Amino acid sequence: MPVEPSTPPAPNAPDAPSSSVARRSLLAAAGAVGAAGLVGATGAPAVASPARGQRHSAALVVHNARVFTGVRGDGPARAVAVGRDGRILAVGSDSEVRRFAGRDTDVVDARGGSLLSGIHDGHAHPTDAATRSLRPSLDSAEQTVEELQKTLTGFLKDSSGEGGGEPDGWLVVEDWNPVGLLPRGTAPHHSMLDALPTRRPIALRGGDGHNMWVNQRALDIAKITATTPDPVGGKIVKGADGKPTGVLKDDAQPLVSRHIPEPGEAELVAAAAKVFAEAAASGITTFMEAVVGEDELDLYRALAAAGKLPQRIVPALRLTSEQAKDPRASVAYAKKLRDDFDGVRGLRFGTVKVFLDGVIEYPAQTAALLTPYLDKDGKPTDHRGDLYVSAPDFGRLTAAFNTEGWQLHAHAIGDRAVRTALDGYAYALRHTDRRDVRNTIAHLELVDPADLRRFAELGVTACMQLQWATRNVWTMDSLLPHLGAARHRWLYPARSLQSHGARLSGGSDWPVDPLQVWNQVRTAVDRRGTDADGEGDLYRAKEGISRTSSLLMHTLGTARQLRMAHLTGTVERGKQADLVLLDRDVTRCPVAEISGAEVRLTLRGGTVVHDGESSSGRAATARVTRAAGRPRATCGCG
Repeated sequence: MPVEPSTPPAPNAPDAPSSSVARRSLLAAAGAVGAAGLVGATGAPAVASPARGQRHSAALVVHNARVFTGVRGDGPARAVAVGRDGRILAVGSDSEVRRFAGRDTDVVDARGGSLLSGIHDGHAHPTDAATRSLRPSLDSAEQTVEELQKTLTGFLKDSSGEGGGEPDGWLVVEDWNPVGLLPRGTAPHHSMLDALPTRRPIALRGGDGHNMWVNQRALDIAKITATTPDPVGGKIVKGADGKPTGVLKDDAQPLVSRHIPEPGEAELVAAAAKVFAEAAASGITTFMEAVVGEDELDLYRALAAAGKLPQRIVPALRLTSEQAKDPRASVAYAKKLRDDFDGVRGLRFGTVKVFLDGVIEYPAQTAALLTPYLDKDGKPTDHRGDLYVSAPDFGRLTAAFNTEGWQLHAHAIGDRAVRTALDGYAYALRHTDRRDVRNTIAHLELVDPADLRRFAELGVTACMQLQWATRNVWTMDSLLPHLGAARHRWLYPARSLQSHGARLSGGSDWPVDPLQVWNQVRTAVDRRGTDADGEGDLYRAKEGISRTSSLLMHTLGTARQLRMAHLTGTVERGKQADLVLLDRDVTRCPVAEISGAEVRLTLRGGTVVHDGESSSGRAATARVTRAAGRPRATCGCG
């Protein structure tokens, strides 16, 4: 394009693109104004009336756009002016907004593409994406044991000169697919890794974030034996002989991961700068980082100091299952972290995160279910998964934080975990009468129909990752036989939740999946997306939502979840200019074409954080495109 702000970024603001400004002339006359891209039918667009004597030329004007304002009742709009304070100055027709273009205004022709609020990702792990990017990846591939061993042998050779040689240098590999060993049903065992030509400790990190597979050397370093007890919230998988198999679930993973050397700060900051640039190239202007501790906050501090943080960040401070039992100490812990890092520009504290269960796919099956899983023949078992925090403990914890004005964000995959979260939130509401905190449940892979109405009754936000809602090996082969058709029909019940009054928000759970924002928006509608196996959709007629609803859940819906809707989430005068310009009109194009949308321009607070035609912008877009070719992992990283 290339475009950058007329005024330089403030200290610690995200870097502007490196290319120079290309001035545009606003068209003298706009063509016919279409009605696409709006959430209402009639009404006047918002156009400011400049005060006499005040300078009112805009820093930036985007015209010839299809503006999706996200505001019900707004009339059609084709142009937006951004003020020099980083706020939206005017929204309206080309002719109405034209008067805000002065000699020093940067003007962009949208060429009929959509202009809408920046995407708000209500559940992701961007700093984990940075760490993963520094390590070799299996890309969630399905492989036989022999194929896997060949791949890992290559990784051993490639990493032998990086301070990771024999016998003590760790080989840590990302994006292992816990359901991907072939033939289907093959159980991972440390002996398969022990057969590799090395004495080095090896750890394969599951792409779902809930599983780790290690060799015997790593078990020995961690001192994990047959007598090692399971930690609270985790499981050391053991074989029929009672000995560890090398698979660690959930909070058993730190038994090994605490021994793995971390990358240096400079290396990690550089990697994080790249992944946040990729997010800007995807149109994301706000993240909720779903698992945050002191290490992640230290990284954010370094990124902000370097001017490399292009998004607004809501850190969800992670509480362990043990911490959840002590509300007073947990509140003190969260407040201390807030106080220690409250000066970091771009961070907005006020959220804590709790895992209530694990993942639902076979063979992990750590998600908590109301009725037991079925075996491979469809017969009932006595296994209902793992519930890491009880409803009474979760209720008391929620009440303590809600009293302080903080919100809870619960990981709940199975229907029993979802009910536990709702029961806890009901307890907190009775004891605090706080409806304004926007407590949230994330993932909601399986919800019992009896609980659908409770979301609206309790004011609970349903944060869903609907790029998972497709027919593929994870939803069909790994789930259908073990749930049965009657329960399986309730996978990702977005429309049912919405029809019962629940407010939806959206998230990616990146890097569990590649960051494919627009495929995520599309899949919520057609329940097919680019991830489907070609056998049709996943209950589209029952659970697909409208295109407008999908765009809203990923903008205004998540802004509401994060308690930022007064600042962002819609395109209206006075709000922060967190905007994204696309290469097509996603409100009118065929639904399948939404997946291929490319971001031409991303603004955060009026500052350009991605210019798709600059050299740095093209590089970030290329990385996003390459990552989009990766297969997905199993659901529910955090």
